Amino acid sequence: MSDMLFFVIALLVFAGITLAKGIRIVPQGEEWIVERLGKYHGTLHPGLNIIIPYLDNIAYKLVTKDIILDVQEQEVITRDNAVIVTNAIAFIKVTDPIKAVYGVTDFAEAIRNMIMTTLRSIIGEMQLDEALSNRDQIKARLRESIADEAIDWGLTVKSVEIQDIKPSLSMQKAMEMQASAERERKAMVTKAEGEKQAMILQAEARLESAKRDATAQVTLAEASAEAIRRVTTAIGDQEAPMRYLLGEKYVAAMTRLAESANAKTVLIPGDLQETLRSVLGRKS
Repeated sequence: MSDMLFFVIALLVFAGITLAKGIRIVPQGEEWIVERLGKYHGTLHPGLNIIIPYLDNIAYKLVTKDIILDVQEQEVITRDNAVIVTNAIAFIKVTDPIKAVYGVTDFAEAIRNMIMTTLRSIIGEMQLDEALSNRDQIKARLRESIADEAIDWGLTVKSVEIQDIKPSLSMQKAMEMQASAERERKAMVTKAEGEKQAMILQAEARLESAKRDATAQVTLAEASAEAIRRVTTAIGDQEAPMRYLLGEKYVAAMTRLAESANAKTVLIPGDLQETLRSVLGRKS
């Protein structure tokens, strides 16, 4: 009797385990791949599913929601041999679970490595300035390049975003030194241009001053000539007026010399009277 009871209990336990193994509830946003005796048999969709226990096995559980793949940071060399650091993020979706599990060993790692390789190839064709300023172009080319391979693996690449793209630390230092040298060069050029312009203005000022001095001298000479002509016309052959004018100028010159603030000593001819008589045309 006890053996019969034990057998019934064991049978019930086996039936319960078998029933539990045969019933599968798949959550929303997932699909499960069933293999029967090691070979693909079917795909379980969200909801209640029945499989044959011990023959069927849940080999893979795939998420059919959008998957976020973080592409690690890497160094890339541009066409002009500059080193930049870039990383990306990809949004993919499993659209064919069979291809996703049997077409590639690890579809997430495959997409990640393909993005890194393609990113190096695209940026390697660009100059440094072009790579830093054309993020949208890089993103579009990257998505287009990996789309066909992703379809073969049962995936859809919804978007690829370039998170960061910047020069490496060594390149940043080199660019800072280059920018500093360029600023110094521009400052020197500006200073040289300023000095050149100042020298040109000074030369023009000297030229203008010389022209004005020459004009003034010509004017004075013409005025003196006119004055002499008029005096000559006025006095004719008479010497007395001429001597008087000369004496007057002589006395005025001596007066100005004596009144000058810089004059320390004034020399007066010893024969001043004789000189005046000679100038004035008189004899004692």
